[in-house]
Amino acid sequence: MNLSFFDQFTSPSLLGIPLILLSLLFPALLFPSLDNRWVTNRLSTLQSWLLHLITKQLMTPLNKKGHKWALILTSLMILLLTINLLGLLPYTFTPTTQLSMNMALAFPLWLATLLTGLRNQPSASLGHLLPEGTPTPLIPALILIETTSLLIRPLALGVRLTANLTAGHLLIQLISTATTTLLPIMPTVSILTALILFLLTILEVAVAMIQAYVFVLLLSLYLQENI
Repeated sequence: MNLSFFDQFTSPSLLGIPLILLSLLFPALLFPSLDNRWVTNRLSTLQSWLLHLITKQLMTPLNKKGHKWALILTSLMILLLTINLLGLLPYTFTPTTQLSMNMALAFPLWLATLLTGLRNQPSASLGHLLPEGTPTPLIPALILIETTSLLIRPLALGVRLTANLTAGHLLIQLISTATTTLLPIMPTVSILTALILFLLTILEVAVAMIQAYVFVLLLSLYLQENI
């Protein structure tokens, strides 16, 4: 059976049952469970330090009302970070390359931030649609433009995450295919290609972490506008 480069983005299934839910729940098994002691080992210490660092970075721009979102945003950050990094392993499936999943994460959280602003401070939330000092003839056009930019925020969140991870996976597969193909023909070129593949893999690890952080950071900025 001939496989295309895009078959790696197909959701795995067993007996017709999609296994994407298992791939989402599996990263949670990698984290150590807490017991009645404060610090059990180095892994728990590292986990606590990482959670504290992420929470501090996300909650610093927000006021006390926004701190209620700390658990949601930190959990989302850890989920995206682990899924993106595990997806770089060979013969694995990355759920965050699916636009449907990313939109399922982005749209409800964006809508929650919007509804929070409309409930707590409707005048200030609606005031973002019309900048202060706008000339009267430009008011209808600016309201339309600002409304459009507001509505495409969840789409931009989902597409950004999907596009960056998909492009990285495709580049890794293309260069790895070229490396194995050139090995019996031109070993020297194949070694150089393997070096490029190694550097690209390091870059993709950085991209996986940065994209998870950007996704959650933009949600926190949307929340900051509405509280």
